[in-house]
Amino acid sequence: MTRRRWLLGLAALVAVLVVAAGAVLATRLASRPSPAPAAGAPTPSPSASPSPSATASPTPPPGADLTGPLNLLLVGVDTRVSVPGWEPHGDAVLVLHVPAGLGKAYLFSLPRDLVVDIPAYPKAGYPGGRTKLTHAMSYGSRVPGDKAHPSTAQGYELLRTTVSRYTGLRIDAGAVITFGGFDKLVDTLGGVDINVDQRVASKHRRPDGRYRDRVGSEYVGPQMVYLPGDRHLTGWQALDYARQRYTAGGDYTRQRHQQQLLRALARKILDENLARDPARVEQVVDALGKTLVYVGGGRKLVDFAYALGGLPADGLVLVALPGDGVGSGGSYRGEQLLPVGRQFLTALRAGRQDAFLTAHPSLRVKS
Repeated sequence: MTRRRWLLGLAALVAVLVVAAGAVLATRLASRPSPAPAAGAPTPSPSASPSPSATASPTPPPGADLTGPLNLLLVGVDTRVSVPGWEPHGDAVLVLHVPAGLGKAYLFSLPRDLVVDIPAYPKAGYPGGRTKLTHAMSYGSRVPGDKAHPSTAQGYELLRTTVSRYTGLRIDAGAVITFGGFDKLVDTLGGVDINVDQRVASKHRRPDGRYRDRVGSEYVGPQMVYLPGDRHLTGWQALDYARQRYTAGGDYTRQRHQQQLLRALARKILDENLARDPARVEQVVDALGKTLVYVGGGRKLVDFAYALGGLPADGLVLVALPGDGVGSGGSYRGEQLLPVGRQFLTALRAGRQDAFLTAHPSLRVKS
């Protein structure tokens, strides 16, 4: 595999993130016209039978046997994974479902505080239990006898199994990316355009991008505020906007804003026409560096990039699954999906998601 093709494949997965856009990049590379026959060479007749000495059929492109349905899992973890011994938490958990035929894709989030059954995971010494989804990543990342070096790949494995059991969907591949990786990616692309749908005051950042001071458990000092309207956001602004959950709607608003950011990234990559500018693809890959961990279940990243190449730019449907809090003894325990959210998952497994979304239009996230 050439370096350029690998780069386009990695740009494609920016993973599961902007799989719609990245896949298009890989397809453009794959669909370059074949060299014309040499001057004077005979042109074979379409109806002519091949001679015994004819060359074998060309090798099919990577991922040609991936016809769907496919389910890809994207996990965003906080930036403190660089701190020795810090266990990664699944702060953003998104699933991309691509039905058979690979002509459309549905992206939905699961609440980080969703109360789920996390299965036992002997590799990390975890006995299993019912708790918040975000903990699956941290519990699975533990390496017995080595507290200083938790394994992100292990954490993903347990989270993937948990998500698969909860949704009833087989997870084919996915990626883990730190929030710092999002920040770098957006800046490398020159920022993104997002329609801010409500006033969002930052808990963490000042208007100039510096972090706010912290006194005990409280943040103090001037706040960055994102006002409604079409906005062009830099890396730290886009990340900051998408991370805020202390807003009207809480974590469900944050999920919607994270999905908006992914769609904005996809559109940006398409607008940049990266497939025709390998140097820009190289910049994207270098910007991500070690902030991205790809998990392919035995498949190479480029397989998914080529397989999803027919997905149109407008074929990415964002879906919001509503939920509410659950408690025990008067104390908050976590979140649960409302019946309509669980029913969407049932419809998705049965291939009836379009009819279900038509009947429940409020589940579609607007651009």
